[in-house]
Amino acid sequence: MRHRHQGGPEAEGSSRRRQLVLVTCCLSLFIVGLDNTIVNVALPTISRGLGASVSGLQWIVDGYTMVLASLVMSAGAMADRFGRRQVFQTGLTVFTISSALCSVAPSLGWLIAFRVLQAIGGAMLNPVAVSIISSVFTGRAERAWAIGVWISMFGVSMALGPVFGGILTGTVGWRSIFWVNVPVGLIAIALAARFIPESRAAVQHRLDPVAQVLVIVTLGSLIYAIIEGARTDWRGLGIRGLFVLAAAAFVGLVLWELRRKDPLIDPRSFRSLPFTGAVLTGICSFGCLGGFLFLATIYLQDARGLSALRAGLHMLPTAAAMAVCPLLAARLVASRGLRVPLTLGGMALTLSMAAMSRLTVSSGDAYLVVTFMVFGIGLGMVDGQISHAAVSAMPASQAGLASGIASASRQMGQALGVAVTGALLNANLHGPVQTEFIHASRPAWFVLTGCGFIVLLLGLTAVQIRSPRAAADLAASGPPATREMPPQPPYSGQPQILQSLEPPPEPARLPRYQMSQPAPGHPAPGSGNPSTITRRDQVYYRRQWRAGNEQDGHTEPSAAQRAEPERPLHAGPD
Repeated sequence: MRHRHQGGPEAEGSSRRRQLVLVTCCLSLFIVGLDNTIVNVALPTISRGLGASVSGLQWIVDGYTMVLASLVMSAGAMADRFGRRQVFQTGLTVFTISSALCSVAPSLGWLIAFRVLQAIGGAMLNPVAVSIISSVFTGRAERAWAIGVWISMFGVSMALGPVFGGILTGTVGWRSIFWVNVPVGLIAIALAARFIPESRAAVQHRLDPVAQVLVIVTLGSLIYAIIEGARTDWRGLGIRGLFVLAAAAFVGLVLWELRRKDPLIDPRSFRSLPFTGAVLTGICSFGCLGGFLFLATIYLQDARGLSALRAGLHMLPTAAAMAVCPLLAARLVASRGLRVPLTLGGMALTLSMAAMSRLTVSSGDAYLVVTFMVFGIGLGMVDGQISHAAVSAMPASQAGLASGIASASRQMGQALGVAVTGALLNANLHGPVQTEFIHASRPAWFVLTGCGFIVLLLGLTAVQIRSPRAAADLAASGPPATREMPPQPPYSGQPQILQSLEPPPEPARLPRYQMSQPAPGHPAPGSGNPSTITRRDQVYYRRQWRAGNEQDGHTEPSAAQRAEPERPLHAGPD
């Protein structure tokens, strides 16, 4: 899709400047997404080079994804307050410098520390880039196109990560996987200084450092207890204390956020079952991704004895499917709604993880190619729909919050996937990895199969949501007169422009908590809450209406009559 701007040389120059801003933001997303997956293929080589155990390899991955998940929610608020270009350039600088430091890390501890520093820089890039794109592309159509291009870069970078990692590790060495970020980061820094304008939010809200600390404590203590409990002793006092600390920090986070006017994470959002389902889908699907990449690379290189280059080439079917399937999923959403791609994706994830649990050292290449491709199809079907489902389930004024939580759920799922599968592998490993991996990894594959099955169940129960094209047309024409909602303050932790891009809930298919006021003249059919209309109630009222018409001699209404607007539905308790 090409957007032409008329009006002489000034308009042409402005268009070129906007395209360069988009390129800069895409470069930042490319290096962040690439680092999510490129390291996994190099893990066996890093283990031999730095003498790392299984838990050490887990920390190389989780040190990045855990910090990224913890800080991504606060980055948008910081950019709104201190300036988007300034925060964006700071993130690029920190990410580029830490990537160079990772390539020269003298020991495992230093490598993990530099990976944490990488994640701190990476957390300043993604949410801020959306704000920058939104402030530069002012038209609704061109803004939607620009954000669509930017989002597609993330899937491409994550798909190419294992392939690039295998090629670089096999030809140059594991340290070269971090060199890729340095020139890309320097180019992005120069483009940002030259073309990205400085901007701030019109309404700046206070930061929430208490909630941020509680998020870090919750995730950090939980993942540390999972990883180190398998290496030491689950019954140890320190490990149990960390689990208790994680639970206490989580309860404290909920209580604290319920008291704040502008919370970092609003616990009330999870009253929406479709929104909660979207978050769980993100956690489970990316838990499958984290566990799959962690276990598959060890299997290919340690159990089967393949080189890093050949292991990376084995990941090509996964990368190809992850790059192609989001386009197919978008068309399915436009024609059939979210339920179809989420169900197909959950089915593919379940089948592929179940097939991986039957791996042996002598499994044929055809079996691996098909299994890896089916996994890529599953993740490609699900990935692009997580944010769509989350934002569509929330009011338009909370679109930024929903998008931020959905993004954090991906990173948290990947971190938990590596932690849990690595812990199960470590707990069942009673000998060398080369000989004991097949037996020791089977429980981990079963857990990932369960995660895929949860995605399948969530897809089957997903609320039917209109296509993005129909939602965009509705947003352009303004809200319907029968859906008046009271004004709500905008959420500043994430970019507000997503409010005009993501679809509101489907008026004809509202969740239970949005359906109230029984029809006049009809008593509630014994539901738990007499002021709430459930789907069962709707069926009851429909049957009563048909029975009354049959007695009066009336016929079914025509299609035009059924299309007439109904009386407004007002939000009620769940």
